[in-house]
Amino acid sequence: MPRFEEVMQKKPVISLSLPLDAKVIGSLGAGDSVSLSGPMYVARDQAHKRLYSLIEEGKDLPFSLSGETIYYMGPSPAREGRVIGSAGPTTSSRMDKYAPALLDLGLCVMIGKGKRSEAVKESMVRNGAVYLAAIGGAGALYSGCVKSSETVCYEDLGAEAVRRIEVEDFPAVVVIDSGGNDLYGMRGV
Repeated sequence: MPRFEEVMQKKPVISLSLPLDAKVIGSLGAGDSVSLSGPMYVARDQAHKRLYSLIEEGKDLPFSLSGETIYYMGPSPAREGRVIGSAGPTTSSRMDKYAPALLDLGLCVMIGKGKRSEAVKESMVRNGAVYLAAIGGAGALYSGCVKSSETVCYEDLGAEAVRRIEVEDFPAVVVIDSGGNDLYGMRGV
Protein backbone atom coordinates (compact mmCIF):
# COMPACT_ATOMS: atom_id res chain seq x y z
CA MET A 1 0.00 0.00 0.00
CA PRO A 2 1.40 3.45 -0.83
CA ARG A 3 2.32 5.84 1.96
CA PHE A 4 0.20 8.90 2.64
CA GLU A 5 3.06 11.21 1.64
CA GLU A 6 3.36 9.53 -1.77
CA VAL A 7 -0.33 9.90 -2.50
CA MET A 8 -0.44 13.53 -1.42
CA GLN A 9 2.50 14.67 -3.56
CA LYS A 10 1.68 17.95 -5.25
CA LYS A 11 -1.06 17.23 -7.76
CA PRO A 12 -3.08 19.70 -9.78
CA VAL A 13 -6.59 20.49 -8.57
CA ILE A 14 -9.19 18.78 -10.77
CA SER A 15 -12.08 21.08 -11.69
CA LEU A 16 -15.36 19.16 -11.92
CA SER A 17 -18.92 20.07 -12.88
CA LEU A 18 -21.74 18.43 -10.94
CA PRO A 19 -23.43 16.06 -11.37
CA LEU A 20 -20.54 13.67 -12.01
CA ASP A 21 -20.90 10.76 -14.42
CA ALA A 22 -19.58 7.26 -13.84
CA LYS A 23 -16.53 7.81 -16.06
CA VAL A 24 -15.40 10.87 -14.09
CA ILE A 25 -16.06 9.15 -10.76
CA GLY A 26 -14.04 6.13 -11.90
CA SER A 27 -11.11 8.38 -12.86
CA LEU A 28 -10.78 9.90 -9.39
CA GLY A 29 -8.26 8.44 -6.99
CA ALA A 30 -7.80 8.72 -3.23
CA GLY A 31 -5.74 11.84 -2.59
CA ASP A 32 -6.99 13.81 -5.61
CA SER A 33 -7.84 17.44 -4.87
CA VAL A 34 -11.01 18.59 -6.58
CA SER A 35 -12.92 21.80 -7.11
CA LEU A 36 -16.67 21.29 -7.55
CA SER A 37 -19.14 23.54 -9.33
CA GLY A 38 -22.84 22.84 -9.78
CA PRO A 39 -25.82 21.59 -7.78
CA MET A 40 -25.67 19.35 -4.72
CA TYR A 41 -27.94 18.44 -1.84
CA VAL A 42 -27.26 19.22 1.81
CA ALA A 43 -28.53 16.81 4.46
CA ARG A 44 -27.57 15.79 7.98
CA ASP A 45 -28.57 13.18 10.54
CA GLN A 46 -32.27 13.86 10.99
CA ALA A 47 -32.94 14.25 7.25
CA HIS A 48 -31.09 10.99 6.58
CA LYS A 49 -33.17 9.25 9.22
CA ARG A 50 -36.38 10.41 7.50
CA LEU A 51 -35.16 9.42 4.03
CA TYR A 52 -34.14 6.01 5.34
CA SER A 53 -37.58 5.51 6.92
CA LEU A 54 -39.21 6.15 3.54
CA ILE A 55 -36.90 3.58 1.92
CA GLU A 56 -37.73 1.00 4.61
CA GLU A 57 -41.46 1.64 4.03
CA GLY A 58 -41.04 1.21 0.26
CA LYS A 59 -42.08 4.82 -0.40
CA ASP A 60 -40.63 7.27 -2.90
CA LEU A 61 -38.13 9.87 -1.72
CA PRO A 62 -39.06 13.56 -2.09
CA PHE A 63 -36.23 13.92 -4.66
CA SER A 64 -34.18 11.58 -6.82
CA LEU A 65 -30.73 10.54 -5.62
CA SER A 66 -29.66 9.14 -8.99
CA GLY A 67 -26.31 10.66 -9.92
CA GLU A 68 -26.45 13.16 -7.06
CA THR A 69 -24.09 14.56 -4.45
CA ILE A 70 -24.94 15.00 -0.76
CA TYR A 71 -22.90 17.30 1.46
CA TYR A 72 -23.20 16.47 5.17
CA MET A 73 -23.72 20.01 6.41
CA GLY A 74 -26.28 22.02 8.36
CA PRO A 75 -25.76 25.73 7.65
CA SER A 76 -26.03 28.45 10.21
CA PRO A 77 -28.46 31.29 9.43
CA ALA A 78 -27.37 33.61 6.64
CA ARG A 79 -26.26 37.11 7.52
CA GLU A 80 -27.81 40.00 5.62
CA GLY A 81 -26.74 39.95 1.98
CA ARG A 82 -25.47 36.36 2.13
CA VAL A 83 -26.94 33.21 0.58
CA ILE A 84 -26.07 30.99 3.52
CA GLY A 85 -24.33 31.13 6.88
CA SER A 86 -21.34 29.06 7.88
CA ALA A 87 -21.32 25.90 5.75
CA GLY A 88 -18.73 23.54 7.24
CA PRO A 89 -18.96 19.73 7.11
CA THR A 90 -20.31 17.51 9.84
CA THR A 91 -18.97 14.11 10.89
CA SER A 92 -19.86 11.60 8.18
CA SER A 93 -19.93 8.48 10.35
CA ARG A 94 -23.26 9.66 11.78
CA MET A 95 -24.76 8.93 8.33
CA ASP A 96 -23.12 5.49 7.97
CA LYS A 97 -26.27 3.62 9.03
CA TYR A 98 -28.20 5.23 6.15
CA ALA A 99 -25.55 5.66 3.44
CA PRO A 100 -25.61 2.14 1.87
CA ALA A 101 -29.36 2.40 1.17
CA LEU A 102 -28.92 5.85 -0.38
CA LEU A 103 -25.98 4.65 -2.47
CA ASP A 104 -28.11 1.75 -3.72
CA LEU A 105 -30.62 4.36 -4.97
CA GLY A 106 -27.95 6.06 -7.07
CA LEU A 107 -26.20 8.53 -4.76
CA CYS A 108 -22.74 9.00 -6.33
CA VAL A 109 -20.86 11.48 -4.15
CA MET A 110 -20.83 12.09 -0.40
CA ILE A 111 -18.97 15.00 1.19
CA GLY A 112 -18.18 15.33 4.89
CA LYS A 113 -15.36 14.78 7.33
CA GLY A 114 -13.93 11.74 9.05
CA LYS A 115 -13.69 8.00 8.44
CA ARG A 116 -16.44 5.77 7.03
CA SER A 117 -17.51 2.26 8.01
CA GLU A 118 -16.62 -0.88 6.07
CA ALA A 119 -20.29 -1.26 5.07
CA VAL A 120 -20.24 2.21 3.48
CA LYS A 121 -16.97 1.50 1.67
CA GLU A 122 -18.31 -1.82 0.33
CA SER A 123 -21.46 -0.08 -0.89
CA MET A 124 -19.38 2.64 -2.54
CA VAL A 125 -17.39 0.05 -4.49
CA ARG A 126 -20.57 -1.85 -5.44
CA ASN A 127 -22.24 1.36 -6.64
CA GLY A 128 -19.22 3.19 -8.11
CA ALA A 129 -19.35 6.14 -5.69
CA VAL A 130 -16.78 8.41 -4.02
CA TYR A 131 -16.42 10.06 -0.64
CA LEU A 132 -14.86 13.51 -0.48
CA ALA A 133 -13.56 15.30 2.59
CA ALA A 134 -14.22 18.95 3.28
CA ILE A 135 -12.10 20.76 5.84
CA GLY A 136 -13.62 20.97 9.30
CA GLY A 137 -13.44 24.49 10.71
CA ALA A 138 -13.57 26.09 7.26
CA GLY A 139 -17.30 26.90 7.25
CA ALA A 140 -16.74 30.53 6.23
CA LEU A 141 -14.65 29.41 3.23
CA TYR A 142 -17.35 26.98 2.10
CA SER A 143 -20.19 29.48 2.56
CA GLY A 144 -18.44 31.72 0.01
CA CYS A 145 -18.68 28.89 -2.53
CA VAL A 146 -22.47 28.64 -2.19
CA LYS A 147 -24.22 30.70 -4.88
CA SER A 148 -27.82 29.68 -4.14
CA SER A 149 -29.76 27.65 -1.61
CA GLU A 150 -33.35 26.40 -1.50
CA THR A 151 -35.10 24.10 0.94
CA VAL A 152 -36.26 20.89 -0.77
CA CYS A 153 -37.98 19.11 2.11
CA TYR A 154 -38.21 18.73 5.89
CA GLU A 155 -38.32 22.47 6.54
CA ASP A 156 -39.39 21.70 10.13
CA LEU A 157 -35.84 20.43 10.76
CA GLY A 158 -34.41 23.96 10.45
CA ALA A 159 -30.67 23.73 9.80
CA GLU A 160 -31.08 19.98 9.17
CA ALA A 161 -33.66 20.40 6.38
CA VAL A 162 -32.66 19.04 2.98
CA ARG A 163 -31.45 21.87 0.77
CA ARG A 164 -30.36 22.05 -2.82
CA ILE A 165 -27.41 24.37 -3.17
CA GLU A 166 -25.41 25.57 -6.14
CA VAL A 167 -21.67 25.78 -5.51
CA GLU A 168 -18.75 27.25 -7.39
CA ASP A 169 -15.12 26.22 -6.85
CA PHE A 170 -15.94 24.13 -3.75
CA PRO A 171 -12.63 22.55 -2.59
CA ALA A 172 -12.48 18.92 -1.41
CA VAL A 173 -10.19 15.89 -1.37
CA VAL A 174 -11.10 12.39 -2.55
CA VAL A 175 -10.76 10.30 0.60
CA ILE A 176 -12.31 7.06 -0.65
CA ASP A 177 -12.41 6.39 -4.38
CA SER A 178 -14.80 4.11 -6.26
CA GLY A 179 -12.25 1.27 -6.06
CA GLY A 180 -12.30 1.38 -2.26
CA ASN A 181 -8.88 3.00 -1.83
CA ASP A 182 -9.10 4.87 1.47
CA LEU A 183 -6.76 7.75 2.19
CA TYR A 184 -7.37 7.33 5.93
CA GLY A 185 -6.35 3.66 5.71
CA MET A 186 -3.00 4.23 4.01
CA ARG A 187 0.15 3.57 6.00
CA GLY A 188 1.55 6.61 7.70
CA VAL A 189 -1.84 8.23 8.40
